[in-house]
Amino acid sequence: MNRGVVAIAFMALLAGGGLAYRALSIRQANSQTVQNGRAAPAIPVLVAPAERQTIAIKLVAIGTVQPIATVGVKSRIDAQITEVKVQDGQYVKQGDTLFLLDSRAAEAQVHQAEAQLARDKAQLVNANRDVARYAPLVAKDFVSHQQYDTAVTTAQALAASVESDQAALDNAEVQLSYDTITAPIDGRLGMVTAKEGNNVKANDVPFATLNQVKPIYVNFSIAERELPAIRTAMRAGPVKVEAQPAGDKGGPAIGKLGFFDNTVDATTGTIALRAVFDNDDERLWPGQFANVTLVLGEEPDALVVPQAAVQIGQAHPFVFVVKPDNTAETRQVQVSRTVDGKSVITGGLEPGERVVVDGQLRLVNGSRVEIRSAEATGGKDS
Repeated sequence: MNRGVVAIAFMALLAGGGLAYRALSIRQANSQTVQNGRAAPAIPVLVAPAERQTIAIKLVAIGTVQPIATVGVKSRIDAQITEVKVQDGQYVKQGDTLFLLDSRAAEAQVHQAEAQLARDKAQLVNANRDVARYAPLVAKDFVSHQQYDTAVTTAQALAASVESDQAALDNAEVQLSYDTITAPIDGRLGMVTAKEGNNVKANDVPFATLNQVKPIYVNFSIAERELPAIRTAMRAGPVKVEAQPAGDKGGPAIGKLGFFDNTVDATTGTIALRAVFDNDDERLWPGQFANVTLVLGEEPDALVVPQAAVQIGQAHPFVFVVKPDNTAETRQVQVSRTVDGKSVITGGLEPGERVVVDGQLRLVNGSRVEIRSAEATGGKDS
């Protein structure tokens, strides 16, 4: 038993000595690293000054493009399609003919109503002549009052029949108009599914879907804390909105803010907004995603640095400031927002201080730096 205890104690002593030796080795390595760091050559970097500028106040979001109106083109009667006047994806104007249906039965009803109306009008004319003829005779008792009253009643009944016939004719003409299906709005058609010869039912599945794309909406959401600034900007006049369609290499489409929703979404803390774009070139397409920029105005004398200068730290963003002795100092900063490649700094920097915009990957606090021009480095990260 005593030998076992002695053996355990000896092993513990060896382990403790090993740990102590390892700790000593680490300290020596760290010390050597510091000494090497002091002797290390200067690290080439690009710098830019923190400066005051008039910067646009912009809010950035992801939006979706939606048509102002969507209409499912359907038949209002049971009929057969006799002619398809449009093609898949065609742009049509309001009133353009899209489909023609078999109209022979409706045309016959119109002709029948016209004939009925013409007959009753002729009878009314004759009845009115009888009334005009009997009026002076009844005053002289040449005809009885009963005959006169009968003539008047007959004329009134025929006048009512004429009005009824006119209504029947109007209805028949409306039914006939259903045989010509026209575009209710300007817009772009989708796939045309109904073809010539198909029998269709009233208010059944759509033949095609028509989307109004000129103008068009872009819907997006903004954090509720931005609502006061948005309302202030709208009171001052139209608020400019830029939309960059996904994958589009051209400049952004320009529109204006249409409205913001009447309530804040309590689950997300955001409010829905809608912008309106003329979209004459149809760059914005229904269902497409777009990068949306809401331009609320300008902020004068904002302290800005290039966006590339700001690094993301574990707790706060930071920059490397180049001091007069050409050493780098890590500096925590407060970033308000980033606009057009420039970060607005609200704390941590003073105007004129130089910040590193390229070469940060090799820097630590206290590193010596060599300031290079963009031409010398070719614009690449050192």
